[in-house]
Amino acid sequence: MEFAENISKVGTQPIIGSQINFKFKDQIGILPIIANNFEGYKSIIGLSSKSYLENKTTDEPHCSFQELLNIKSGVTILSGSFRGLIGNLFAKNLLTEIDEVLKLIKDVFKDKFYLEIQRHNDVGEKLFEEFLLNKSNDLAIPLIATHEVFYLDKDMHEAHDALICIGEKTYVNEKKRRKYSDQHYLKSSEQMIEIFSDLPEALENNFNFPYKCSYKPKPSLPILPNIRTSKDIDVDQELINLATKGMKEKFNKYVFKQNSDQENKKNLNIYNKRLLHEFNIIKEMRYSGYFLIVSDYIKWAKNNDIPVGPGRGSGAGSLIAWCLRITNIDPIKFNLIFERFLNPDRISMPDFDIDFCEEKRDLVFSYLKKKYGNGVAHIITFGKLKARMAIRDIGRVLGFPYGFVDSISKMIPFDPSRPLSLQDCINREPRIQDMISKDVRVRKLMDLSLKLEGLNRNIATHAAGVVIAEKNLSETVPLYKDFSSDLLLPATQFDMYSAENAGLIKFDLLGLNTLTIINKTRTLLKAKNIDLDINTINFEDKKVFELLSSGYTVGLFQLESSGMREALMQMKPNRLEDIIALVALYRPGPMSNISIYNDCKHKKKEPDYLHPKLKKILEPTYGVIIYQEQVMQIAQILSGFTAGEADILRRAMGKKKRAELEKQKQRFIEGALKNGIQKDVADYIFQKIEPFAEYGFNKSHAAAYAVIAYQTAFLKTHHPKEFFAASMSTELGNQAKLSEFYEELKRLNIEIQRPCINSCFAEFKSTDKKFYYALGAIKSVGFEAINQIVKEREINGQFKSLDNFINRVDPKNINKLQLEGLVKAGAFDSLENNRKSFHDNIPNIILAAKSVFENKINNQINLFDDSNQTKKNFLQSNTKDWSFEERLSKEFESIGFFISDHPINEYKHVFDIYKIQNFNSFMSLPDNETILAATIMKIQEKKTQKGNPFAIIKFSDLG
Repeated sequence: MEFAENISKVGTQPIIGSQINFKFKDQIGILPIIANNFEGYKSIIGLSSKSYLENKTTDEPHCSFQELLNIKSGVTILSGSFRGLIGNLFAKNLLTEIDEVLKLIKDVFKDKFYLEIQRHNDVGEKLFEEFLLNKSNDLAIPLIATHEVFYLDKDMHEAHDALICIGEKTYVNEKKRRKYSDQHYLKSSEQMIEIFSDLPEALENNFNFPYKCSYKPKPSLPILPNIRTSKDIDVDQELINLATKGMKEKFNKYVFKQNSDQENKKNLNIYNKRLLHEFNIIKEMRYSGYFLIVSDYIKWAKNNDIPVGPGRGSGAGSLIAWCLRITNIDPIKFNLIFERFLNPDRISMPDFDIDFCEEKRDLVFSYLKKKYGNGVAHIITFGKLKARMAIRDIGRVLGFPYGFVDSISKMIPFDPSRPLSLQDCINREPRIQDMISKDVRVRKLMDLSLKLEGLNRNIATHAAGVVIAEKNLSETVPLYKDFSSDLLLPATQFDMYSAENAGLIKFDLLGLNTLTIINKTRTLLKAKNIDLDINTINFEDKKVFELLSSGYTVGLFQLESSGMREALMQMKPNRLEDIIALVALYRPGPMSNISIYNDCKHKKKEPDYLHPKLKKILEPTYGVIIYQEQVMQIAQILSGFTAGEADILRRAMGKKKRAELEKQKQRFIEGALKNGIQKDVADYIFQKIEPFAEYGFNKSHAAAYAVIAYQTAFLKTHHPKEFFAASMSTELGNQAKLSEFYEELKRLNIEIQRPCINSCFAEFKSTDKKFYYALGAIKSVGFEAINQIVKEREINGQFKSLDNFINRVDPKNINKLQLEGLVKAGAFDSLENNRKSFHDNIPNIILAAKSVFENKINNQINLFDDSNQTKKNFLQSNTKDWSFEERLSKEFESIGFFISDHPINEYKHVFDIYKIQNFNSFMSLPDNETILAATIMKIQEKKTQKGNPFAIIKFSDLG
């Protein structure tokens, strides 16, 4: 789709087709198929999909040869290259099979079948050509001169060769690997005439080929599935019925209780008017079905205990979305604009981004699969060769030493938010420039990396996007499935852009870990008979705002970074609107406005509302323009813009298109003049709002995420043990994060039970008195394995001794690395305090466990009873245990921080002499100056945007 569109723009006729593997008897190989018309195009899409979806063997994706013959019309078949199906048969001297294949294709496709003659000087190609010339003569199959193009310019040959090695995990200097000649670049017409001057028929067929295969896929309007409505009413009526019903429920639950009868009557009129306004736009744009589809799977998720976020993106600005339970944000309460989401003056698809609990999101995909069958799929994505990866890949296939390549790649800055091209990195890094000039290896490495940078490297699937269609998707786009993955759904072979051009509508179902944390917290609370509805908590809780103002925000959604903590301490938020503003402001660009917001909030300066008419819009943000919606409202109030026109103005400002911006500015000033505002004032206001529109934030998104941030703050304030148990259980493999959480638990004076095989669990858990460290968080200890061991303990009681442990545990749940991790962490201290003795005898202990298990299977008596036989055999009493430093070092290896003790404790006797304090005490000092004693945990070297080096050092003290 993308290829057809781009090549058409330069006046060239695209030839649309695909190379598909077919299986003839037991041989698999490629045959190129070209679309002559739309029917042929559909046939090719179907075959390409079948080759992936219906082939679950270890063979490469393919169709049966009979499926090719079943097409019969609408396509042209080419014989393929020396490495295609016929070439494979020729290489194996299966000449009878070749005759059979050629005759079958010719009988079905008649004159729509050509034998390809290619001249790249590849090994074996000449012999294959002679064979095809004879077959053309014998079977009266026309010849066509073709060229297999892998790259545009000849100087890309070496880079392409390296790319093949990257894909096939081979080395350039290997002899037995796939290789091509240097002739696979795009030839000119003159070159093709010269190469095939002895085959005029083949050249003529090449010339005429585009006229015979002139089909070009065209972009399609969005195709929505038909919605099954109740009582045979249309989708529009179904939407308004459900929205009206939903609004009554929401109004009674959230609005009536807060106001007087007179205010309720006034509010009801406002809500009804907004509901009808949105409905008319949705109906006119024919998107009722879209809203119903999204509403359906969200309602299903909520009804099946799958947490769904309150909203995301501009969709939270829709009242109908709120009424349908798509979002949980009242857009009127938060002053959100529907046209920011769906603009009648700018035709584009609505786009609901929905957050689901990460643990349970796959259940929603299962529901979609059950409901829409073959009409739902993920969207493919193509991973690109970026600067660092290109250097690593090229260095590997060239056979350069790992350390050599690694040192060079680390000179390339890694910042996904501000990616640099490899050439920019070279220009900024004198060390690389010096190495290029002095070392031929580096010169070659950079040359090839520059040529391959940006090319597709691997296939993946879109993190959240699925497409849904009424009919079998493989009739619209080709599908792909990797059966080695655990994905339930197939994926489109088209990327998101091409899939949407083909008429498919994308639905985003994102996984948000914070929703999993909230859900786990609620589950832990339920175990204590506390039933908490997170959506009905008090959003004006003073204790929550005290926590936020303190800056102790470890674990809080969107509010954890050091800069955000500093901003919170300065802001001292006391309302949800402050959190919404901070979520929007804490970004490059508007960040400088945080201090203005704070000064005005705390009455250190007067807000600037720009004009008296704008006070109502800017008063909630103390005169600071923060949100895109505010820019839109300013245009509406001052210049009479409709909401749709205001959204177009916002987009023009954001995209900096001067011609469109000048046009919008003129419209803004003219409208302001009609409203009695002087030209110079209107011009001044426009100049003020223009830069804000560039980096202004979507308030709908900020409001939704501020709600989640507040919910996490509420849980931390009122249920810290359960909240941290849930948070840490979602980070079992992230020792750095667990270390941060551990320090916060110490600050909160929450007693932590260090790892113990007899009291801890696979995940983090808490009781009223203790917080249990997760055995599944110990390095090298697999979650599933330790979970089985914990289950054995819960069913049959605590392990009484080491031999009792060996007698009861299935050997498949313990291996050397797992036991080493548990021993180093001190998890077996309750059974054997000498960690070194246990550690050194792990191989013998595993053998004993296997022997016990085998004896049990054979119905023999246990190798050990509950005596100390195991200990006597394997744990030598004279083995000296690790020293204090060694124990802590091993503990640090397995846990990632110190939990049973701290290295600094050995020097605690000098603390009073030098007046050494811990870091938490230091933070509370008015002058922020003291002497600290700490262990250096990590040093991370970085560079500023200007290229200046700096380092981040992580310390650990007694806390």
